[in-house]
This record gives sequence, C-alpha cells and structure tokens, in this order.
Amino acid sequence: MTANDLMTSHGVAVLLCGPDGRKLGGGDTALDLIGDAMGCQAEVVAVPVDRVADEFFTLRSGVAGDVVQKFANYRIRLVIVGDITARVAGSDALRDFVREANRGGQVWFVTDRTELERRLTPA
Repeated sequence: MTANDLMTSHGVAVLLCGPDGRKLGGGDTALDLIGDAMGCQAEVVAVPVDRVADEFFTLRSGVAGDVVQKFANYRIRLVIVGDITARVAGSDALRDFVREANRGGQVWFVTDRTELERRLTPA
C-alpha cells in the first residue's frame, strides 16, 4: 500500500491510510486526515493502529476526545484498524470507550480490513 489508498466498499468511499506518516495525535493531525478524505470524497478514514499516538489511548489526555470531535464535526467516520487487545486489557476506561464507540457509527475499532468491510455492509 502507498501512503494512502482509496477503496469503495458497499458504496462507501474509504481512505485507507498507509502505515507511514504522521501519527494521529491530536486535532491538527485529525484535520490533516480530514482534509485528505475531503479531497478524495471519502466518507470514512481508516487509520492503522501503528499510526495512532499512544496518548490517544490514554483517555485522560484528551487526545481521543479532540480527534473524535474533529471527525464528528466534519461528518467523516474514523476507523482505527489493528489489534488493541493489550491496551484494552490494561484500561477499563478504554475498554468502555471502545465498546461504546463500536455500538455507534462515528468511530469504530476493528481488527482488520475484513472486519471493516463487514461493518460497512448495509443492514
């Protein structure tokens, strides 16, 4: 995969972020990804977990809230792709956040691209 790829799954345009690039670590990096998504008319931005700053997963830092708010403001969905099992096991707050996020439609945490495509399947 190059820096970013665009795919369409079930009629939804998804910007697949490559493994290299700035880490998603606050509002400024969120806005960069939102700009990329808007430039290619993507409705969803899928970021590999390796490109997410550690502070994002420490909820008291406020980074996750800042990032999620930016994506919500622009009505672009955010998907974190990868295994976060160890992080969730170490934090009840993060476990609850992930569970609630996955119940909604704005932010998802998925293990891989296959799960992302399954989640995009119309009901």
